Amino acid sequence: MEEAGAYGGLFLLSFLAATFFPAQSEFGLIGLILTGDYSVFWLITAASIGNTLGSVVNWLLGRACGWYRKYGQWSLLLSWAPFIGDPLTLAAGVLREPFGRFLLLVAIAKTGRYILVAMLTL
Repeated sequence: MEEAGAYGGLFLLSFLAATFFPAQSEFGLIGLILTGDYSVFWLITAASIGNTLGSVVNWLLGRACGWYRKYGQWSLLLSWAPFIGDPLTLAAGVLREPFGRFLLLVAIAKTGRYILVAMLTL
């Protein structure tokens, strides 16, 4: 179980390092290699997959900016949606959507999601 934690932790660290979070995956990789307790092949694999997927997040965020430019403020009504919602809210900030309009549209979308979940639960 400890091995899974080491590989998983390195994956997560590498993922975060490829996004806008300040992280240094190289130090994690070096540290785990120096312990001699883990397969170098699997450490490199975990770090590579995590870092590549983190770059995919950046690519998706960039696509969200383009999508936001194309569809404008009304795309914020999709802020509740998995995978695209959070990047859309980031794109709105980057593209300087006025805060009041941003807050109103995102609140409508997110509240609507919770109302729907509650209704489906009852």
